[in-house]
Amino acid sequence: MSDETLSEFVEATATKFGIPGVAVGVWVDGREVYACHGVTSVEDPLPVGRDTLFVLGSVTKTYTATALMRLVERGLVELEAPVRRYVPELVLADERAAERITVLNLLNHTAGLDWGVIVDTGEGDDALAGYVAKMAELELIGSPGDRASYSQAGYNLAGRVIEKVTGLPYERAITSLLFEPLGLSNSFFAPGEVMTRRFAVGHDRGQDGTLSVARPWKHWRGDNPGGGLASSVAEQLRWARFHLGDGRAEDGTRVLPAGLLGRMREPTVALRASSLGDALGVGWFLRDVDGVRTVGHGGSANGQFAEFLTVPGRDFAVVSLSNAGPDGIPFNQAVVRWALQTYLGVTDRDPEPIPYDEARAREVTGRYENDAMTFTVTAEGEGLRLEVLIKPEIRAGADIELPADHAPFDFGLLPGDGDEYVITGGAFKGQRGFFTRDAGGTVAGVDLAGRLFTRVATASA
Repeated sequence: MSDETLSEFVEATATKFGIPGVAVGVWVDGREVYACHGVTSVEDPLPVGRDTLFVLGSVTKTYTATALMRLVERGLVELEAPVRRYVPELVLADERAAERITVLNLLNHTAGLDWGVIVDTGEGDDALAGYVAKMAELELIGSPGDRASYSQAGYNLAGRVIEKVTGLPYERAITSLLFEPLGLSNSFFAPGEVMTRRFAVGHDRGQDGTLSVARPWKHWRGDNPGGGLASSVAEQLRWARFHLGDGRAEDGTRVLPAGLLGRMREPTVALRASSLGDALGVGWFLRDVDGVRTVGHGGSANGQFAEFLTVPGRDFAVVSLSNAGPDGIPFNQAVVRWALQTYLGVTDRDPEPIPYDEARAREVTGRYENDAMTFTVTAEGEGLRLEVLIKPEIRAGADIELPADHAPFDFGLLPGDGDEYVITGGAFKGQRGFFTRDAGGTVAGVDLAGRLFTRVATASA
């Protein structure tokens, strides 16, 4: 497999999806292969290279989890300990939940916390403390340990655990625990550090197809543990090599015992009908693809998207970074699937939905919501469509420009009686989820991308 073949595929796929700038890296057969294409910004275009910084979004969560495992190894944190041992000031809407949530509940998204609090708590060293104080307003979707539901708030709270235990601001703690020992010298949280280097900006596509720069470039400091890191594709392959290894840095320094590194890749909770994976480890999504175990995490920021996937059994990794929404998502997915097929012979296919069933469609149509978004299902002709929107009051009250809403997508129900579905068109094509029922058998909720939406009305209401 020539390096030119990867470059040709990346250029053709970026052109197909209309992405201004992309950076792709593959670790295979003990060597790095890169393909970068396009520009950092449509307003101020500079070539994208392997050292260009992109906002990684939720890939940052893998750093937060790994840093906590370093503190576990030092005996400073216990995964099964209640979070209040380290953050005694934690207040939640449910006092019993606040007492019971463990560190592991945060790291595998089983704390029962809704997605997050949309709040700017400033850029000072107290930003994360301020965010955690606002969590008293956050809704709970269940009791700790009941189920997995993806939560930005949970990881921001995990970052506060790191601050309390180390006595350092989160960003300095990550630098000390991970960046310095691993030689990660091109990864940053502060915009002031990023702006002196080449970096990509996000883009949104308007109704007329025109791309515009997405602003702000990244969100508030209080969100850093769950999604604030900026890094390059070259730096991410170094991060991948560390997690594929035995816990040593490239210079031989022991950063984590191999056993603890391996524990992060062991299932802690199963996931149902999720494109994210079959299970969650500690900070990682675990998924079997064509009989091969993959370990990875995706991320989205304001018009920037990241996909990070490793195959430990094959000493393989692929990283894809793109700077336009919503098509950065299918671009990254296409790159990862091509790399798996081309380098490993591993095929990743979407499941096929069943033909339209009017009776089943009537059961699921309606409006669902969580703390920040609405999810509406309608039956149109002989098909189902869904639309995910940021709540108007959230958008109106935001101090910053929020990402564009997701256009309606076609989807279909999957075979069996599990109320599972797959999106069949648009930027979320291939994403899977499921509907949940109450004790009486009525559809009461829906999951998408690991997030729970609760039903509030039928489509005809």
